[in-house]
Amino acid sequence: MKNRGLLLYALAYLAFLYMPVLVLPVFSFNNSEFIAFPLSGFTTRWYAGLAADSAMLHALGNSLKVGAATALASTLLGLLAAKAVTRNRLRGAGLALGFISLPLFIPDIVLGLSLLLLLGAVGLPLSLAAVVLGHLLVCVPFALTVLIARFEGFDPNLEEASADLGEDGWMTFWRITFPLMLPGIAASLLLTFITSFDEFLVAYFLSGTEATLPVYIWGQLRFPERLPVVLALGAIILTVSVALVICAELLRNRGVARPRVGA
Repeated sequence: MKNRGLLLYALAYLAFLYMPVLVLPVFSFNNSEFIAFPLSGFTTRWYAGLAADSAMLHALGNSLKVGAATALASTLLGLLAAKAVTRNRLRGAGLALGFISLPLFIPDIVLGLSLLLLLGAVGLPLSLAAVVLGHLLVCVPFALTVLIARFEGFDPNLEEASADLGEDGWMTFWRITFPLMLPGIAASLLLTFITSFDEFLVAYFLSGTEATLPVYIWGQLRFPERLPVVLALGAIILTVSVALVICAELLRNRGVARPRVGA
C-alpha cells in the first residue's frame, strides 16, 4: 500500500512537472494561429517557415557562438579548480567554492542589472563577448560540480604511480588524468552549453544589438501571428535540450564504479 501511494505521488508529480511542457510541441503542429482545443488540424508549415527566417537563424548562430565559448571556458576553469580542490589541501577551498557558486542563488535579473552597470562603469560595450562573461558566472559552478564528482570517482594513486615511473605533471595529466576525466569533461561541456544556450535575462541585458535566440523569441512574442512559429522553435529547442541532458548524464556516469549490495 505504501509503495502504491509513493508511485501515485511520483506519477502525479511528473505529470504536474511535464504536462505543461508537452503542450508546447502539441500546439506547434496545430493548423491555426490561435491556441485552442480541439486542434483545427495537423500541419508542419510552422517548422518549414523557420528555415526562411533569416533573423532567427542569425540569433541561433549568436547563441551557438556564445554557448560554445562559454562551455569551453567554463569547463577549462572548472577543470583547473576541481583538480586543485580534490588533489591539494588548500586553505579556504570551501569558502572559495561557496563564492563561486553564489551566482546560482542570485536572481538573474539582479545579476544582469549588476553586470550591465559594471560594464558601463568600466567602459566595455554590450556585445556577445559581454554575454559570455556573464554566462561564465552561471556556468562555472555547474562545471565544477560535475568535474569535482568525476575527480573523486577515480583513484589518485594512478597519478602517483605515473609520477613514480618518471612522468612529469603534464604527461601524467595527458596520459592518466585526461582519459579518466574525459566523460566528465564531455558532460560538463554539454551541461554548460545548454545552460548558456537557454539563458535569457543576462543575455537580454548584455547582448546589445546582437540578440541571442532566447532574446529573439522574447521579441517575437509581441506579435500574435508569430506565436505558432515560436512554438515550433520552442519544441525543437526542448527536444534537443532533453537529448543533450540525457547524453551528458550518460557520459557523466560512464566508467564510475557503482556500489554493490553486500560488497
